[in-house]
Amino acid sequence: MLISTASVKKLSAGLVSKREIYCKGLFLSARWFVVSHVASEGTNVIVLPDRESAEYCCSDLYALTDGDIVFYLPDSGKGVERSNYKSSLGVQRTSAVGKILSNAGNTDRLFIVTYPDALDEPVPAPDSIRTSILRISVGQEISHDSIRDILFSQGFEKVDFVSAPGQYSIRGSIIDIFSYSFNHPYRVSFFGDEVEKIHVFDCNTQLSGEERKEIEVFPDLAAENPEAGNVSVSSLFPEGTVVWLDSSDMYNERGFFSGLNGFKRVFLEVPLGVDAEDAVAFNIAPQPVFNKNFELLTADIRQNMEYGYKVFIFSEKNSQIERLKSILIENSGLVPGFVAGKNIHSGFIDRDDKICCYSDHEIFDRFHRVSVRRTVEKSEQLTLNDLTAFNIGDYVVHIDHGVGVFGGLVRMRDDKGRMHEVVKLMYKDGDVVFVSVHSLNKISRFRSKDGIPPKVNKLGSKTWQNLKMSAKSRIKDIAKDLIQLYAKRKTTQGFAYSPDSYLQEELESSFMYEDTPDQESANKAVKKDMEDNSPMDRLVCGDVGFGKTEIAIRAAFKAVTDGKQVAVLVPTTILSLQHYTTFSSRLRNFPCTIDYVSRLRTTKEINDIKDRLKNGQLDIVIGTHKLLGKGFDFKDLGLLIIDEEQKFGVSTKEKLRQVKASVDTLTLTATPIPRTLQFSLLGARDLSIINTPPPNRIPTQTEIILFDKDEIRSIINYELNRGGQLFFIHNKVEELPSIHEILHRLVPDMKICVAHGQMESKDLENRMLDFIRGDYDMLLCTTIIENGLDIPNANTIIINQAQNIGLSDLHQLRGRVGRSDRKAFCYLIVPPLVTITDDARRRLKAIEEFSDLGSGFNIAMQDLDIRGAGNLLGAEQSGFIMDMGYETYQKILAEAMEELGVETGISTARTEESFVEDCTIETDQPAMIPDSYIDITAEKIRIYKQLDSMTSDKEIDRVKSQLEDRFGEMPQDADNLFYVVKIRNLGGSLGFEKIIIKNGMMIMFFIANQMSPYYKSKVFSGILQNINANDQLFNLKQSEGKLKIVSRGIDSLPKALQTLNKLK
Repeated sequence: MLISTASVKKLSAGLVSKREIYCKGLFLSARWFVVSHVASEGTNVIVLPDRESAEYCCSDLYALTDGDIVFYLPDSGKGVERSNYKSSLGVQRTSAVGKILSNAGNTDRLFIVTYPDALDEPVPAPDSIRTSILRISVGQEISHDSIRDILFSQGFEKVDFVSAPGQYSIRGSIIDIFSYSFNHPYRVSFFGDEVEKIHVFDCNTQLSGEERKEIEVFPDLAAENPEAGNVSVSSLFPEGTVVWLDSSDMYNERGFFSGLNGFKRVFLEVPLGVDAEDAVAFNIAPQPVFNKNFELLTADIRQNMEYGYKVFIFSEKNSQIERLKSILIENSGLVPGFVAGKNIHSGFIDRDDKICCYSDHEIFDRFHRVSVRRTVEKSEQLTLNDLTAFNIGDYVVHIDHGVGVFGGLVRMRDDKGRMHEVVKLMYKDGDVVFVSVHSLNKISRFRSKDGIPPKVNKLGSKTWQNLKMSAKSRIKDIAKDLIQLYAKRKTTQGFAYSPDSYLQEELESSFMYEDTPDQESANKAVKKDMEDNSPMDRLVCGDVGFGKTEIAIRAAFKAVTDGKQVAVLVPTTILSLQHYTTFSSRLRNFPCTIDYVSRLRTTKEINDIKDRLKNGQLDIVIGTHKLLGKGFDFKDLGLLIIDEEQKFGVSTKEKLRQVKASVDTLTLTATPIPRTLQFSLLGARDLSIINTPPPNRIPTQTEIILFDKDEIRSIINYELNRGGQLFFIHNKVEELPSIHEILHRLVPDMKICVAHGQMESKDLENRMLDFIRGDYDMLLCTTIIENGLDIPNANTIIINQAQNIGLSDLHQLRGRVGRSDRKAFCYLIVPPLVTITDDARRRLKAIEEFSDLGSGFNIAMQDLDIRGAGNLLGAEQSGFIMDMGYETYQKILAEAMEELGVETGISTARTEESFVEDCTIETDQPAMIPDSYIDITAEKIRIYKQLDSMTSDKEIDRVKSQLEDRFGEMPQDADNLFYVVKIRNLGGSLGFEKIIIKNGMMIMFFIANQMSPYYKSKVFSGILQNINANDQLFNLKQSEGKLKIVSRGIDSLPKALQTLNKLK
């Protein structure tokens, strides 16, 4: 899109005739509209004052140019430890330098966007870069060894699975390489020494994508290499390069600046002390601030269009455009032009050509998320696999034998001398159990709180069986109580609220985020319960910041519009103040009175609140358990909202139970509830689960850094300069004063407030409140802040000695920042990674990979779930989890619930009829993954377990094709494994307990219990009909009271599956 036509012409003419050109009045995103139009050929280097503005410039240029011609040149991130973020910087820097070199003739149009720190860093000399590139093309003859030697000499690291730049792996005839010049790794398949195929593949799934004919593998150009003869970046720029300088006064004293003198330079604003009479003048004004006031927006668009301006609104999402259109039409405004799929960072008005370009994120007052190209994707799946992998020496639980120690995969010969692979488990007194790879579903890793080592069981003793029995009976008792309580409530009469009023709709449409589907369904469910005439008892679970409070506000307002009062119960004084501010700001323009009770209010204020509650002058009251005490009499209480119920004491819960019987109750919790419990408690409680984060919440940028004073000083100054506050976490109380001193020396004018759990609670609360009010810049504290503090102005958290903190605690701590629409940062300070334990390194890698809200954390974080189970089923259940590990506990819980369903006639989660728990297969055909195919134990076990839990043939075939893509063509033994799983699944669905495939025969055993309802089912009668139809194939026999089918001439597993299918 062309703007400022006359000025652009003048600028283009100046570029031809002059060495230096000055512009004035050119601001905001208008700069990049002009640059992208004028710079129509050759290399163009754009220098911005800092990293953030360079990223925004890239984002705008992506939208304004076609093709992949914009390259971001960052610094190499020296202070950052090895991390995903650092990998991205390495790839972006290397690919930009590589692109500059490949455009040495200056024939292609190219934009390099950079900033002073990146230009100050040297790069290797061009000749040494060119000689270090490894080129591979299809059809080329090159041996594995020579590739390995070249990669080793360039500093590449050999790994099992490639997930970061600078890594390679060799598996059979396949080599995976992650070059520094591209943000995805390459997979090279060989036939002998000839390159057969080259694909790009995805780190997360490890699956191949697009095909390439040839590739270039670059080493890390950002790494220091004294032999390479380093040179400045500007010496690589080809002749005829144009340099565009933005805010040059901020960096013209820096070392790199003189290196730019040899090129044509365009100053985007006139530097100080330069008298530029012939500067090219532009007339640009910023986009007006609308603060989400759509009447203002409508009026502004109408006025501009009437004055002959063209108005364009840029938005990446079509849904936003539709939303804007409907708002404008509702306000009977004129509809401007929309540019879909593109966004600009800062909207502007061009007064010369009468064009307005507005950005949607500024209209909705939201943070603008930019993603720079060539960012290395996070390998979440590999990290998860790493966290859940079985390593020799790990504690594991076998559902029948109890807790043992994992002893790895071993091979055993059967009586015919054939090899089989089994898992070895070691128990007390040196006992050993070998488990077939087809029964891995009986084994799980032992996981419980804080990694306390469990007691290893003795084989054959009663302890384990007794533990299972007692856990089951307790679960049943608790569940029965819950279910009876629930049934009792359903028969009580309550107040039925009227349907939504227009005020309710107005409140809901003024919410700053878009509702997520989960939020919408929870919202509908709450209203439906309120409009029903039996009292509501609904539990809403969701991660921190997923919008639970908004649901509570809407429910509270609904109660108030029907003339009822609302009580909101919170566990701490600070939370009561926080909820009070949230509720007040959301309900500011609505007819509704709100107040709060806490230790911080005077007696006079509290007495006044009591009177107003009694007379019905106060609609919503927020407070701690004090609200349940004497003297608080409500005129007409209609709704009770409880936040984080598990944090209240027993006596408070008893009082709650009495109130709850007749009043609608809504409970909010951020502790995730284990999956199995969700199903099983469906009969006992109404549950709404919010799993999706709000769409425009920005993930917190997480970086692992060393304790480097300069780095920490710049982090603190960055946050203070944008008017924010910081948390600094150090988990040893006695060391806080010395940390305070270090930080005070680093940034003398920063106000620091110290808080920890050993302080008097009143004193602690006052300090927290002072921090919330903004009296301090930094809160230096222990991990006490992990519980529910919400300070929108604090958007940077620095965690010292992060390697000593558990994963779920790190996740909770990080959840304290990024709660508003500003970009948030979390820095983990650790000693050099070489010195810390593997376990801690894994934890840190995981927390960095999962930076999105609620992203896969619950999968990896079972200790959060463990807390959830303890909260729901009472503390003693946590004791059982400690003894048997989390996953086993879940299995036992599911069994207990199913048995309870049979005993009480209440239907539980399982609906489909399954007569056989597990069908076992015995075969003399070798079915395993040979070492020659995959020789990584952890990966083999993961594949065995994955196969073991699969139920559909489609899924099994998908996994098979994925393995062939990753490891090459599958040998017969591995192929057999897939047939065994298919036969097992089909056999189970047909009602066979055991299938033996040996010596050319297949014997299928029916269920041993002759009283089983199976023998009256359609499945059984169908099998009998199919036997009669194929009487040459099948022979029905009964011996020793067992019914079985015998089929002969079965010489392979595929044949066995084909035969079995005829019984379907």
